[in-house]
Amino acid sequence: MIVSDHYHLSYCTNIHPGETWPEVFDSLKAHLPQIKQNISPDNPFGIGLRLSDLASRQLLEDHHLASFKDWLEVMDCYVYTMNGFPFGGFHRQVVKDDVHKPDWTTRSRVDYTKRLFTILAELLPKGIDGGISTSPLSYKHWFSDDPKELDDVFEVSTRHLVEIAAFLNEIKKQKGVSMHLDIEPEPDGLIENSQEVIDYYSKWLIPFAMDHLAKDLNVAPDKAIEIVREHIQVCYDVCHFAVGYEEPSVVFDQFREHNIKIGKIQISAALKADLPKDVIARQPIEEAFAAFNESTYLHQVIAREENGGYTQYNDLPRALENINNHSTLEWRTHFHVPIFVEAYGYLKATQEDIRKVLELLKQMQVTNHLEVETYTWEVLPEDLRTDLSTSIQREVQWVLNEMNG
Repeated sequence: MIVSDHYHLSYCTNIHPGETWPEVFDSLKAHLPQIKQNISPDNPFGIGLRLSDLASRQLLEDHHLASFKDWLEVMDCYVYTMNGFPFGGFHRQVVKDDVHKPDWTTRSRVDYTKRLFTILAELLPKGIDGGISTSPLSYKHWFSDDPKELDDVFEVSTRHLVEIAAFLNEIKKQKGVSMHLDIEPEPDGLIENSQEVIDYYSKWLIPFAMDHLAKDLNVAPDKAIEIVREHIQVCYDVCHFAVGYEEPSVVFDQFREHNIKIGKIQISAALKADLPKDVIARQPIEEAFAAFNESTYLHQVIAREENGGYTQYNDLPRALENINNHSTLEWRTHFHVPIFVEAYGYLKATQEDIRKVLELLKQMQVTNHLEVETYTWEVLPEDLRTDLSTSIQREVQWVLNEMNG
């Protein structure tokens, strides 16, 4: 839905289990009518669509895409953004670091992403730009510290991203539709924070555009850079940047200074807790975190130390083994929790970071795509699980209330 004539706001449908197109469509038909009626009864309602590789293939078969477009028109709904990060299964199975597979070194990731953009170009209403969020190239723990190995990963991934930029530039020329791929930094991703985004643009993406894209498209280097900056942007997931202890205003300023565009903001909250010096006093905090220790998704932890540094753990079980480290002052963990809840007993949510972001959006429009992304309803502790449609409505309504002051 359009908020304040400036922003498209919805939720990401990766919340709904389903890896085939029939399963995805059934979920949309089961939940969207009620959600739209309660949140946006008199105006079009936007959708943040998530399609697996399989679902994207099936949607382009027979007349499924035309039928979906007809359904969207009847429902007064539209698609403006998609989640192209998880390639395969995302619910009711162990996902963990497989969420990054296949990574951006592979042809299958390129083909999948092009397929999603082909679909999005058909679904976008006239005059609206479209974005697709994606993996931060790959996963750091798959590689050694050998600079040559990492350079090879960056080089191949960048070649593929620049290919996407050229693909989107051609769609724009043919159809007049502007779309962007939004790299989504997250802890332990090959790109995981604002500085690594800036480094990637300056060391890899921009030079590659000047040297290769300019030649491939027969355009001046400045034009090639312009094409890359328009079509390769950043997905700012509030949870991810909060886990990294990054201040939204600082990140926005840095990106603006380096002319890096934010294509989408995913509105999400992480878990955090201050850790007292007394080990006995930490026990209830440890038990509270342990209640969120589940086997489906990665729940990276970044610990803030008293010397001003940070210690990273690739998942919650590893962190729990080290919770009695006396030098640790605070934990933050990558677990998307409901954004309308401020505290969970001994734990708090990073809800304040969302408020900061929404307040900044009143002062500067860094993007026009907003998407609530709490996908963990099925793996939350049982006492926190509620009716799915009601929970989605509460989240979107909470954002609306915050944006309206």
